[in-house]
Amino acid sequence: MSYIDESRRQAEELRKKDHVRILAIESSCDETAAAVIEDGRKILSNAVYTQIDLHALYGGVVPEIASRAHVEKVDLMVDQALQDARMTLRDVDAVAVTCGPGLVGALLIGVSCAKALAFAAGKPLIPVNHIEGHICANFLSDTALTPPFACLVVSGGHSHLFSVEDYGVYRIIGQTQDDAAGEAFDKAARVLRIPYPGGPLLDKLAEEGDPYALKLPRPKTEGRYDYSFSGLKTAFINAVHNAQQKGVSLNDADLAASFRHAVVSFLVDKAMLAADDLNLKKMALAGGVSANRLLRREMEKACARRGIRLYMPLLSLCGDNAAMIGSAAYYRLMRGEIADLTLNAQPALRLT
Repeated sequence: MSYIDESRRQAEELRKKDHVRILAIESSCDETAAAVIEDGRKILSNAVYTQIDLHALYGGVVPEIASRAHVEKVDLMVDQALQDARMTLRDVDAVAVTCGPGLVGALLIGVSCAKALAFAAGKPLIPVNHIEGHICANFLSDTALTPPFACLVVSGGHSHLFSVEDYGVYRIIGQTQDDAAGEAFDKAARVLRIPYPGGPLLDKLAEEGDPYALKLPRPKTEGRYDYSFSGLKTAFINAVHNAQQKGVSLNDADLAASFRHAVVSFLVDKAMLAADDLNLKKMALAGGVSANRLLRREMEKACARRGIRLYMPLLSLCGDNAAMIGSAAYYRLMRGEIADLTLNAQPALRLT
Protein backbone atom coordinates (compact mmCIF):
# COMPACT_ATOMS: atom_id res chain seq x y z
CA MET A 1 0.00 0.00 0.00
CA SER A 2 1.35 3.45 -0.91
CA TYR A 3 2.11 6.08 1.73
CA ILE A 4 -0.89 8.24 0.82
CA ASP A 5 -3.30 5.29 0.75
CA GLU A 6 -2.11 4.17 4.16
CA SER A 7 -2.41 7.77 5.42
CA ARG A 8 -6.00 7.99 4.22
CA ARG A 9 -6.79 4.73 5.99
CA GLN A 10 -5.23 5.95 9.21
CA ALA A 11 -6.92 9.34 8.96
CA GLU A 12 -10.32 7.69 8.69
CA GLU A 13 -9.60 5.62 11.80
CA LEU A 14 -8.33 8.65 13.70
CA ARG A 15 -11.61 10.46 13.14
CA LYS A 16 -13.20 7.80 15.37
CA LYS A 17 -10.46 7.66 17.99
CA ASP A 18 -11.12 8.99 21.50
CA HIS A 19 -7.89 10.97 21.73
CA VAL A 20 -5.70 12.14 18.86
CA ARG A 21 -2.19 13.46 19.45
CA ILE A 22 -0.52 15.52 16.74
CA LEU A 23 3.12 16.56 16.45
CA ALA A 24 3.16 20.02 14.87
CA ILE A 25 5.98 22.10 13.36
CA GLU A 26 6.03 25.85 12.73
CA SER A 27 8.82 27.70 10.84
CA SER A 28 7.09 30.40 8.81
CA CYS A 29 9.28 33.32 9.94
CA ASP A 30 11.76 33.69 12.79
CA GLU A 31 10.56 31.18 15.36
CA THR A 32 11.42 27.48 15.13
CA ALA A 33 8.74 25.60 17.03
CA ALA A 34 7.35 22.15 17.65
CA ALA A 35 4.50 20.98 19.87
CA VAL A 36 2.35 17.98 20.70
CA ILE A 37 -1.39 18.72 20.90
CA GLU A 38 -4.19 16.43 22.03
CA ASP A 39 -7.65 16.71 20.44
CA GLY A 40 -7.00 20.25 19.25
CA ARG A 41 -7.50 21.62 22.75
CA LYS A 42 -4.81 20.34 25.10
CA ILE A 43 -1.13 21.31 25.00
CA LEU A 44 1.11 18.38 25.89
CA SER A 45 4.24 20.32 24.95
CA ASN A 46 5.18 23.54 23.19
CA ALA A 47 8.85 24.19 22.38
CA VAL A 48 9.88 27.47 20.74
CA TYR A 49 13.30 28.76 19.70
CA THR A 50 13.23 32.47 18.93
CA GLN A 51 15.71 34.11 16.57
CA ILE A 52 15.32 37.65 17.90
CA ASP A 53 18.99 37.96 18.88
CA LEU A 54 20.10 36.83 15.40
CA HIS A 55 18.10 39.52 13.60
CA ALA A 56 18.42 42.40 16.09
CA LEU A 57 21.66 43.59 14.47
CA TYR A 58 19.83 44.13 11.17
CA GLY A 59 16.67 45.71 12.57
CA GLY A 60 14.40 43.05 11.10
CA VAL A 61 14.18 39.46 9.89
CA VAL A 62 16.80 38.45 7.32
CA PRO A 63 15.25 35.53 5.37
CA GLU A 64 18.54 33.69 4.69
CA ILE A 65 19.60 33.88 8.33
CA ALA A 66 16.15 32.71 9.42
CA SER A 67 16.30 29.69 7.10
CA ARG A 68 19.75 28.67 8.31
CA ALA A 69 18.65 28.91 11.94
CA HIS A 70 15.61 26.73 11.20
CA VAL A 71 17.91 24.09 9.70
CA GLU A 72 20.00 24.10 12.87
CA LYS A 73 17.13 24.07 15.36
CA VAL A 74 14.12 22.24 13.90
CA ASP A 75 15.27 18.75 14.88
CA LEU A 76 16.14 19.98 18.36
CA MET A 77 12.69 21.51 18.82
CA VAL A 78 10.98 18.31 17.63
CA ASP A 79 13.05 16.29 20.08
CA GLN A 80 12.26 18.78 22.85
CA ALA A 81 8.52 18.70 22.13
CA LEU A 82 8.41 14.91 22.18
CA GLN A 83 10.53 14.75 25.33
CA ASP A 84 8.35 17.32 27.13
CA ALA A 85 5.24 15.36 26.15
CA ARG A 86 6.93 12.15 27.33
CA MET A 87 6.33 10.59 23.96
CA THR A 88 8.22 9.22 20.98
CA LEU A 89 7.45 9.74 17.32
CA ARG A 90 5.80 6.33 17.35
CA ASP A 91 3.31 7.54 19.98
CA VAL A 92 1.89 10.44 17.97
CA ASP A 93 -1.00 9.88 15.54
CA ALA A 94 -0.11 12.42 12.86
CA VAL A 95 2.39 15.11 11.86
CA ALA A 96 1.31 18.66 11.02
CA VAL A 97 3.21 21.61 9.58
CA THR A 98 2.72 25.21 8.53
CA CYS A 99 2.90 25.28 4.72
CA GLY A 100 2.12 29.00 4.29
CA PRO A 101 1.94 31.93 4.26
CA GLY A 102 5.43 33.06 5.27
CA LEU A 103 9.03 33.26 4.11
CA VAL A 104 9.51 30.61 1.45
CA GLY A 105 12.93 29.44 2.67
CA ALA A 106 11.77 29.25 6.27
CA LEU A 107 8.62 27.37 5.33
CA LEU A 108 10.59 24.86 3.27
CA ILE A 109 12.62 23.80 6.30
CA GLY A 110 9.55 22.95 8.35
CA VAL A 111 7.73 21.29 5.45
CA SER A 112 10.76 19.16 4.57
CA CYS A 113 11.21 18.07 8.17
CA ALA A 114 7.52 17.22 8.60
CA LYS A 115 7.39 15.23 5.37
CA ALA A 116 10.45 13.23 6.38
CA LEU A 117 9.05 12.48 9.84
CA ALA A 118 5.61 11.56 8.51
CA PHE A 119 7.02 9.24 5.86
CA ALA A 120 9.56 7.61 8.18
CA ALA A 121 6.96 6.98 10.88
CA GLY A 122 4.15 6.11 8.48
CA LYS A 123 1.90 8.84 9.89
CA PRO A 124 -0.62 11.11 8.11
CA LEU A 125 0.71 14.56 7.13
CA ILE A 126 -1.55 17.56 7.76
CA PRO A 127 -0.88 20.93 6.06
CA VAL A 128 -1.91 24.04 8.02
CA ASN A 129 -2.39 27.69 7.10
CA HIS A 130 -0.41 29.89 9.49
CA ILE A 131 -3.28 32.38 9.89
CA GLU A 132 -5.70 29.59 10.72
CA GLY A 133 -3.23 28.53 13.39
CA HIS A 134 -3.40 31.96 15.02
CA ILE A 135 -7.21 31.77 15.10
CA CYS A 136 -7.08 28.28 16.64
CA ALA A 137 -4.77 29.50 19.43
CA ASN A 138 -8.03 30.58 21.04
CA PHE A 139 -9.21 26.96 21.23
CA LEU A 140 -6.17 26.21 23.37
CA SER A 141 -6.67 29.29 25.55
CA ASP A 142 -10.38 28.74 26.19
CA THR A 143 -11.69 25.22 25.64
CA ALA A 144 -15.28 26.49 25.82
CA LEU A 145 -14.94 28.45 22.57
CA THR A 146 -16.82 26.95 19.62
CA PRO A 147 -17.81 28.36 16.21
CA PRO A 148 -19.45 30.46 15.02
CA PHE A 149 -17.58 33.59 16.11
CA ALA A 150 -15.76 36.55 14.61
CA CYS A 151 -11.98 36.85 14.86
CA LEU A 152 -9.76 39.89 14.44
CA VAL A 153 -6.38 38.63 13.23
CA VAL A 154 -3.67 41.26 13.73
CA SER A 155 -0.03 40.52 13.01
CA GLY A 156 3.04 41.81 11.22
CA GLY A 157 1.70 40.70 7.86
CA HIS A 158 -2.07 40.55 8.32
CA SER A 159 -4.98 42.61 9.60
CA HIS A 160 -8.15 40.67 8.82
CA LEU A 161 -11.58 40.33 10.36
CA PHE A 162 -12.90 36.80 9.79
CA SER A 163 -16.20 35.10 10.37
CA VAL A 164 -15.36 31.63 11.70
CA GLU A 165 -18.49 29.82 10.60
CA ASP A 166 -17.34 26.31 11.53
CA TYR A 167 -14.10 24.47 12.21
CA GLY A 168 -12.01 25.10 9.10
CA VAL A 169 -14.68 27.28 7.46
CA TYR A 170 -13.89 31.01 7.17
CA ARG A 171 -15.29 34.10 5.52
CA ILE A 172 -13.51 37.45 5.27
CA ILE A 173 -15.51 40.35 6.70
CA GLY A 174 -12.80 42.99 6.38
CA GLN A 175 -9.08 43.25 5.63
CA THR A 176 -6.28 45.76 5.28
CA GLN A 177 -5.99 47.47 1.94
CA ASP A 178 -2.26 48.10 2.31
CA ASP A 179 0.03 47.71 5.36
CA ALA A 180 -0.80 45.43 8.26
CA ALA A 181 -1.07 46.90 11.77
CA GLY A 182 2.00 45.01 12.97
CA GLU A 183 4.05 46.28 10.05
CA ALA A 184 2.95 49.85 10.83
CA PHE A 185 3.98 49.43 14.47
CA ASP A 186 7.40 48.14 13.43
CA LYS A 187 8.01 51.04 11.03
CA ALA A 188 6.88 53.61 13.58
CA ALA A 189 9.24 52.03 16.11
CA ARG A 190 12.12 52.35 13.67
CA VAL A 191 11.48 56.10 13.36
CA LEU A 192 11.66 56.34 17.14
CA ARG A 193 14.96 54.40 17.10
CA ILE A 194 13.38 51.55 19.05
CA PRO A 195 15.42 48.37 18.44
CA TYR A 196 14.05 45.16 16.96
CA PRO A 197 11.49 43.78 17.71
CA GLY A 198 9.94 47.21 17.39
CA GLY A 199 6.22 46.56 17.86
CA PRO A 200 6.31 44.99 21.34
CA LEU A 201 8.87 47.52 22.58
CA LEU A 202 6.81 50.43 21.23
CA ASP A 203 3.82 49.00 23.10
CA LYS A 204 5.83 48.97 26.33
CA LEU A 205 7.09 52.54 25.83
CA ALA A 206 3.57 53.76 25.01
CA GLU A 207 2.38 52.79 28.49
CA GLU A 208 4.37 55.78 29.80
CA GLY A 209 3.09 58.36 27.29
CA ASP A 210 0.15 60.64 26.51
CA PRO A 211 -1.98 59.11 23.71
CA TYR A 212 -3.35 62.53 22.78
CA ALA A 213 -0.02 64.36 22.49
CA LEU A 214 0.07 64.01 18.69
CA LYS A 215 -3.05 64.26 16.57
CA LEU A 216 -3.06 61.80 13.69
CA PRO A 217 -5.53 61.47 10.79
CA ARG A 218 -8.34 58.95 10.73
CA PRO A 219 -7.85 56.47 7.85
CA LYS A 220 -10.67 56.06 5.36
CA THR A 221 -11.43 52.89 3.43
CA GLU A 222 -13.81 52.02 0.65
CA GLY A 223 -14.86 48.79 2.34
CA ARG A 224 -17.04 49.35 5.39
CA TYR A 225 -15.06 46.92 7.56
CA ASP A 226 -11.67 47.24 5.85
CA TYR A 227 -8.46 48.66 7.31
CA SER A 228 -5.68 50.91 6.03
CA PHE A 229 -2.51 51.79 7.89
CA SER A 230 -0.20 53.11 5.18
CA GLY A 231 -1.43 56.72 5.37
CA LEU A 232 -1.47 56.70 9.16
CA LYS A 233 2.12 55.40 9.23
CA THR A 234 3.23 58.04 6.72
CA ALA A 235 1.52 60.84 8.66
CA PHE A 236 3.31 59.75 11.82
CA ILE A 237 6.71 59.54 10.13
CA ASN A 238 6.23 62.98 8.54
CA ALA A 239 5.18 64.53 11.85
CA VAL A 240 8.29 63.19 13.58
CA HIS A 241 10.62 64.26 10.75
CA ASN A 242 9.07 67.74 10.53
CA ALA A 243 9.53 68.25 14.28
CA GLN A 244 13.14 67.13 14.06
CA GLN A 245 13.84 69.51 11.15
CA LYS A 246 12.36 72.40 13.11
CA GLY A 247 14.33 71.52 16.20
CA VAL A 248 11.17 70.78 18.18
CA SER A 249 11.72 68.30 20.99
CA LEU A 250 9.09 65.55 21.16
CA ASN A 251 8.72 62.99 23.91
CA ASP A 252 9.23 59.46 22.53
CA ALA A 253 6.76 57.93 24.99
CA ASP A 254 4.09 60.43 23.91
CA LEU A 255 4.78 59.68 20.24
CA ALA A 256 4.58 55.94 20.84
CA ALA A 257 1.36 56.33 22.82
CA SER A 258 -0.22 58.56 20.18
CA PHE A 259 0.56 56.18 17.33
CA ARG A 260 -0.56 53.14 19.31
CA HIS A 261 -3.82 54.88 20.24
CA ALA A 262 -4.53 55.77 16.60
CA VAL A 263 -3.92 52.22 15.35
CA VAL A 264 -5.82 50.51 18.16
CA SER A 265 -8.79 52.87 17.93
CA PHE A 266 -9.09 52.12 14.23
CA LEU A 267 -8.86 48.36 14.80
CA VAL A 268 -11.46 48.36 17.57
CA ASP A 269 -13.89 50.76 15.89
CA LYS A 270 -14.03 48.75 12.66
CA ALA A 271 -14.43 45.47 14.52
CA MET A 272 -17.25 46.90 16.62
CA LEU A 273 -18.91 48.38 13.52
CA ALA A 274 -19.03 44.89 12.07
CA ALA A 275 -20.26 43.50 15.39
CA ASP A 276 -23.11 46.01 15.48
CA ASP A 277 -24.12 45.52 11.84
CA LEU A 278 -23.88 41.73 11.85
CA ASN A 279 -25.16 41.17 15.40
CA LEU A 280 -22.03 39.32 16.45
CA LYS A 281 -22.12 37.81 19.94
CA LYS A 282 -18.65 36.23 20.14
CA MET A 283 -15.38 37.90 19.16
CA ALA A 284 -11.82 36.62 19.34
CA LEU A 285 -8.39 38.18 18.89
CA ALA A 286 -5.45 36.45 17.21
CA GLY A 287 -1.94 37.12 15.91
CA GLY A 288 1.18 38.69 17.35
CA VAL A 289 -0.42 42.11 17.83
CA SER A 290 -3.17 40.52 19.95
CA ALA A 291 -0.59 40.78 22.76
CA ASN A 292 -0.74 44.58 22.52
CA ARG A 293 -1.75 45.92 25.92
CA LEU A 294 -4.00 48.71 24.71
CA LEU A 295 -5.71 46.54 22.09
CA ARG A 296 -6.63 43.96 24.72
CA ARG A 297 -7.94 46.63 27.12
CA GLU A 298 -9.96 48.50 24.49
CA MET A 299 -11.44 45.33 23.00
CA GLU A 300 -12.50 44.21 26.46
CA LYS A 301 -14.27 47.51 27.12
CA ALA A 302 -15.91 47.73 23.69
CA CYS A 303 -17.18 44.15 23.82
CA ALA A 304 -18.43 44.51 27.39
CA ARG A 305 -20.53 47.53 26.38
CA ARG A 306 -22.24 45.44 23.70
CA GLY A 307 -22.61 42.23 25.63
CA ILE A 308 -20.17 40.46 23.31
CA ARG A 309 -18.13 37.57 24.73
CA LEU A 310 -14.46 38.29 24.01
CA TYR A 311 -11.84 35.56 23.69
CA MET A 312 -8.14 36.36 23.70
CA PRO A 313 -5.23 33.95 23.33
CA LEU A 314 -2.83 33.50 26.21
CA LEU A 315 0.14 35.81 25.81
CA SER A 316 2.36 32.77 25.26
CA LEU A 317 0.21 31.83 22.26
CA CYS A 318 -0.03 35.24 20.58
CA GLY A 319 3.28 34.98 18.76
CA ASP A 320 4.27 32.23 16.34
CA ASN A 321 4.20 28.79 17.95
CA ALA A 322 3.52 25.20 16.96
CA ALA A 323 0.76 24.57 19.51
CA MET A 324 -1.66 26.65 17.46
CA ILE A 325 -0.68 24.68 14.34
CA GLY A 326 -1.44 21.42 16.12
CA SER A 327 -4.86 22.73 17.13
CA ALA A 328 -5.74 23.76 13.58
CA ALA A 329 -4.40 20.44 12.26
CA TYR A 330 -6.77 18.45 14.46
CA TYR A 331 -9.82 20.06 12.91
CA ARG A 332 -8.38 19.65 9.41
CA LEU A 333 -7.84 15.97 10.19
CA MET A 334 -11.42 15.62 11.41
CA ARG A 335 -12.50 16.91 7.99
CA GLY A 336 -10.36 14.27 6.33
CA GLU A 337 -7.82 16.77 4.99
CA ILE A 338 -4.31 15.34 4.69
CA ALA A 339 -1.42 15.86 2.25
CA ASP A 340 0.84 13.59 0.25
CA LEU A 341 4.60 13.90 -0.06
CA THR A 342 4.34 16.50 -2.85
CA LEU A 343 3.38 19.10 -0.23
CA ASN A 344 5.37 22.28 -0.83
CA ALA A 345 5.81 25.68 0.80
CA GLN A 346 3.20 28.24 -0.29
CA PRO A 347 4.47 31.68 0.78
CA ALA A 348 1.34 33.52 -0.43
CA LEU A 349 -1.21 30.94 0.78
CA ARG A 350 -4.65 32.41 1.44
CA LEU A 351 -7.06 31.24 4.11
CA THR A 352 -10.15 31.93 1.99
